[in-house]
Amino acid sequence: MTEVRADIYRNTFPKTERLYKKKLIQELFDKGSSFYLYPFKVIYFDTKEESVPNQVLFSVSKRKFKTAVARNRIKRQLREGYRLNKRLAGTSGYLIAFIYTADKQQESRMIHKKMVKALQKLAQLHA
Repeated sequence: MTEVRADIYRNTFPKTERLYKKKLIQELFDKGSSFYLYPFKVIYFDTKEESVPNQVLFSVSKRKFKTAVARNRIKRQLREGYRLNKRLAGTSGYLIAFIYTADKQQESRMIHKKMVKALQKLAQLHA
């Protein structure tokens, strides 16, 4: 197994899997498809590049969560849920945004369960 493919199955979240380039983020929001799975809105776009891993973005509304502490905690929970279950998405070359839409903070356990469901649905849409 090559080193690049081995990284897909490790429970890490390296910078290569983070969506941070403005051009790619704009492309995701302009051309991407979406679905709701409470407490997330998931936006995804296939870049048609199999050689790169999925790139992921996490967002929490500043309007609903006024303090940075609350937003950062939720984003940390989202990243952890994705990191532990990213193998369920299965595909490579996707740009994915998880937008937290709930009005209140949730327990990590519930966020992890919903993350599993969202990743399974994403894999199912492109199987």
